[in-house]
Amino acid sequence: MAIDGTSQQVDVDVAVVGYGPVGMATAALLGQAGHRVLVLERHAGLYNLPRAAIFDDETMRTLARLGIAEKLLPKLRVQHSYEWRNGSGDLLIEQGYAETGRSGWAEWYSMYQPDLEQALDRVCRSFPTVHIRHNSPVTAVFQEADGVTLTLDDGEEINARYVVACDGGNSFVRAALGVGQQDFGFSEPWMVCDFRFRRPTAVPPALQLGDPACPTSIISLGPDHHRFSFMLDSEEAFAVERDPDKVWTRVARHLSREDADLIRVATYTFRSLVADSWRIGRVLLAGDAAHQMPPFLGQGMCSGVRDAQNIAFKLDLVLRGRANDELLDTYRTEREPHVRAVIDKGIELGRTQTIRDPVRAAARDAELIARRASAEAPDKIRFPGLGPGLLSEGGGALSVQGVVDDGRRKVLLDQVVGAGFHLLVRPVSVPALRPHLDALREAGVTVAAPGEESGAFPFVHDVNFVQDVNGTYAAWFAELGVDAIAVRPDFYVYGTATGSRVAALAEDLLAAL
Repeated sequence: MAIDGTSQQVDVDVAVVGYGPVGMATAALLGQAGHRVLVLERHAGLYNLPRAAIFDDETMRTLARLGIAEKLLPKLRVQHSYEWRNGSGDLLIEQGYAETGRSGWAEWYSMYQPDLEQALDRVCRSFPTVHIRHNSPVTAVFQEADGVTLTLDDGEEINARYVVACDGGNSFVRAALGVGQQDFGFSEPWMVCDFRFRRPTAVPPALQLGDPACPTSIISLGPDHHRFSFMLDSEEAFAVERDPDKVWTRVARHLSREDADLIRVATYTFRSLVADSWRIGRVLLAGDAAHQMPPFLGQGMCSGVRDAQNIAFKLDLVLRGRANDELLDTYRTEREPHVRAVIDKGIELGRTQTIRDPVRAAARDAELIARRASAEAPDKIRFPGLGPGLLSEGGGALSVQGVVDDGRRKVLLDQVVGAGFHLLVRPVSVPALRPHLDALREAGVTVAAPGEESGAFPFVHDVNFVQDVNGTYAAWFAELGVDAIAVRPDFYVYGTATGSRVAALAEDLLAAL
């Protein structure tokens, strides 16, 4: 489509390049908000092979927002511990994962990725403003002040107000825009072997084996599939080691041909990279296009879904004219500190597991066994909150979600407050908000007051008085020492307030919107 002068005809609000989980989540969230989205995917259909293996409670919260969490549960496996052992089988590290995490769901789910992608695909196609085009590789990117033109391999041009590039570690869009990457220096070749069970079989569900002879990862892919990954001496070794007989020999201690079918053998080079820019004009990079990390924490896809949430609600504000597009600059400033912390921890654990020198491995074992003997509980990995951005005083941490009773049902709070901003207040602080309730409603901010009983202060309109069923919110308010907490659509705290500052927090939020 020709461009007339300096102004483009806009075909869609957002073009999403790439239709893996991050592209799907981005398209679905924007479609849920009513925006015109076109997805451009170079492959002929869904990839239909597993890559990611696990996701966390924060990601599950996003899937719940899209309406597929409950449907996915039968196809997932909840994992409560993650073990790191040496070549002799001694336990070096045990990381614990709760049945109910901060986001209201289990902290670790194992999955078979095609199941997730099929569910996300159905969601995307359910929105009338979202359109998916396969066999549509992008071959050029051109920007002007008011839009982006994407050229496809057949010469067709697509015009969009914004583009979100979710086209993976080998991102064409990133390369076309000349964006470099910072390399953290961790790069290893691995062979990944996926199996489908024929019958119930006892296999370690989550194990990193720090054997100097061959570092190995064993991980569940949900109830019906399992993955064994083996570190290779070089990328060239894959050509020999991929032989099915060799693979079966490697896994013989845990699996036989009667137990499972070998459905895939692939090679990956685990990398640690961060793009130098995440926003280039009207183009945003997300997921592996923006950052790649070692898989030892299972946070690659999770990080991409966090990107999608951050980008989607900010693009929504910009596209509706409620925010200047400078807001999009906060995407990187908020997300990058979290991403870098995950990469740093993943590299630390990866280097711990993949020691090939037996002497150094023995020293590692002695240190970790001694550390474990002195510990009182399994290790917990904590990630930082957001960096500077669209935040007020007390903002930046991941919010807490608990079960509430609205008088009709007991559900997680997200089902009551919906997908936008929400303001949580102690019931006794509701009167302070009365002058702002109309404006908050008009700005799309839902007010909820979790307390000991639902229905308190029935004279106040535009407030969801709900019972704090398990005391989750009472504990959170007490922990922070506050009376009000404003939460963004991406589940992160916008800001907090105490006493007379509750009304000021509402005013601050209204000004930001």
